[in-house]
Amino acid sequence: MKVVLRKDVPGLGKAGDIKNVADGYARNYLIPRGLAAVATPGAIKQAEQERIAEAERTRRLQQEAEELAEKLAQQTLTFKARAGEGDRLYGSITSADIAQAIQEATGLEVDKRKVLLERPIRELGEHTVTVKLHGDVVSQVKVVVEREA
Repeated sequence: MKVVLRKDVPGLGKAGDIKNVADGYARNYLIPRGLAAVATPGAIKQAEQERIAEAERTRRLQQEAEELAEKLAQQTLTFKARAGEGDRLYGSITSADIAQAIQEATGLEVDKRKVLLERPIRELGEHTVTVKLHGDVVSQVKVVVEREA
């Protein structure tokens, strides 16, 4: 029986794929769980339209991420923090702080898990932080930590 997969099925295929499977597997497992539909001409056409729409959405998100990466590369985020001797901060600047500063500076929300810090910033000075935006689009943001007066 030919079916159109509605969701990714491990070992079988991705959503939108047209697969030939055993009748019992389709009727008793795939179709009742909403993982697939019988491959009628209408279902095949709908799956193709969904695949085209998904490709367009992915392309648009990629383009937006690249534009945001250019904006972020030109940004300098400045933090004021209390520091002791030797320019060591009493606290630290975390990925959550940087994500919030990016949101305030650009108006775009960035998840703190997308800010790639090996460890929190604990020293005064200039630091470069990597922000992963979408897929393989990354941007470098300059972070300056100054002594609070």
